[in-house]
Amino acid sequence: MIAVIQRVSAASVEVDGETVGSCGHGLCILLGVAKGDTAEDADALVKKIINLRIFEDGNGKMNLSLLDVGGEMLAVSNFTLLASYRKGNRPDYMSAAAPAVAKPLYEYFCQRCAESVKVGMGVFGADMKPHLDCDGPVTIVMDSKVLLA
Repeated sequence: MIAVIQRVSAASVEVDGETVGSCGHGLCILLGVAKGDTAEDADALVKKIINLRIFEDGNGKMNLSLLDVGGEMLAVSNFTLLASYRKGNRPDYMSAAAPAVAKPLYEYFCQRCAESVKVGMGVFGADMKPHLDCDGPVTIVMDSKVLLA
């Protein structure tokens, strides 16, 4: 699983002009599910993301986690994170999990995050329009396979 983690002041996602998910101060997560990913991958990402110390403390040092600041999360599925761009100029997405596998894992990731923080969600497989008020910017790309190695 690949997660692009963006610290935000606020974020939302629209489908067909309607806001379907949002969050206040916290994190916007773009989540790509790869072939072979399991609940173990999701659990590793959840644990790391909600405890990641990327929010400033009273001294201006990034020393606080999403939990520490009482932040929220918006999670948006994004299979294009699994793009292979090595050959040619048209990416292929052969390493992305099939929707029948990816959707339940995306929902599981969101459910596990929601055990600790408020989570807004996109609509799996929809043409979505995310809107982010980036904070920093602070952006981290995380791969569950690195965490599980």
